[in-house]
Parts: sequence; structure tokens; C-alpha cells
Amino acid sequence: QVLTLSLLMYPMLRSLALQLHSLVTGSYISGTHSIAFINCVNEQVAKDIARAIMDKKLAACVNILPKSSALYFWKGELEESTEILLLVKTRTSKIGELSNYVRSIHPFEIPEIISLPIDQGNPLYLKWIEESVPRD
Repeated sequence: QVLTLSLLMYPMLRSLALQLHSLVTGSYISGTHSIAFINCVNEQVAKDIARAIMDKKLAACVNILPKSSALYFWKGELEESTEILLLVKTRTSKIGELSNYVRSIHPFEIPEIISLPIDQGNPLYLKWIEESVPRD
């Protein structure tokens, strides 16, 4: 029983140890921040959603990428459209809140909201993300 409890606590202990190490050494913990991808139907919707994300302080930065073509299956049919893509840089801990908020304001029935953890990068930029997005 003690062994099981120890194994269950290991990920939490590892996480705390990594955070302590990061504080002491100033090094970045892989996955602390993420980039979320959000698709939008047009540039105005993209700008509105980007501004709303920034107003809620759910990101340090949102890039609005120009039109791209998309092919996808929707209700059994192959569809083709143009979309605007948002790249949202934020804390990984904010992804759930970001996703919930965007779903509440997005015009699509099922908007694309996916994220990838940031493994490494410019330490000064990563620190800027950290300082720009409130912890909770």
C-alpha cells in the first residue's frame, strides 16, 4: 500500500522538484508553456477572438495568420474552405480555461482548439510569457 501511494505521488513530487530546480537555476521546465491553435472563419472573427483572449489575460501573445485552405470531413461530406489561424502563446495551465472561453464565444459548432507544449525556446521570451499571463 505504501509502495502504491509512493508511485502515485511520484509525478507530483517530480513536478515539484522540477519547479524548485527551475526557481533555483532559472532554467525552463519543458511544457510549462504551450501554443494553442484556433481556427476562425474570417479575419474579423479572428481579431475579435484574439482581442477577447488578450482582454481576459489568457495569453501573452496571439498571432493572426493569413488565409489558408482547409479540407475536412463535416457530417460525412468533404468540405473545403478558407480559414484564419490564431497562434496563442500561453501557460499550459491556462489551456483548459482558454478552450472553455473560446468555445463560449466562437461561431463554429466545433471550433478547432488544440495545443502543443513548448519544449524549448529563447529563455527571455519564455520568461516574458511567464510574466505576461497571470498564474491563476
